Amino acid sequence: MGGDVGMGIDINQPIFVISVAAELADMHPQTLRQYDRLGIVSPSRAPGKSRRYSQRDIDRLREVQRLSHEGVSLEGIKRILELENQVAALQFRVAELSEELQRRRSPMEARVFAAGAAGDVVSLARGQRPRARSQAVVVWRPRPGE
Repeated sequence: MGGDVGMGIDINQPIFVISVAAELADMHPQTLRQYDRLGIVSPSRAPGKSRRYSQRDIDRLREVQRLSHEGVSLEGIKRILELENQVAALQFRVAELSEELQRRRSPMEARVFAAGAAGDVVSLARGQRPRARSQAVVVWRPRPGE
């Protein structure tokens, strides 16, 4: 999943050191370290092992703070964030599968065939009736993979 780019800044880009991230999230740096240890908000690591936070991390820290102020325990917050991640991943996958299904259906939407006057099979456009007096109409939908 790519980062949303607004005003040229990728929200997934790990650019903030812990002191700046703590200030932006209105928290103490030690709180950010605790959240990292608990796996609640885990920032990227720079080559020197220092934490680097993205705008998305800052947004998550603010969400953690909001939930905490509402009385949700840290374990509960961790579970909520995990579930939100799963929901986002599933929504993304559903969108991918829906697009693929649409691509597969489009060229072969519902082919309509009928028996021609000589008993041959003729293809018809949607809503078109056979020219002969035959009333036999067959709708064919391909199976997946055909």
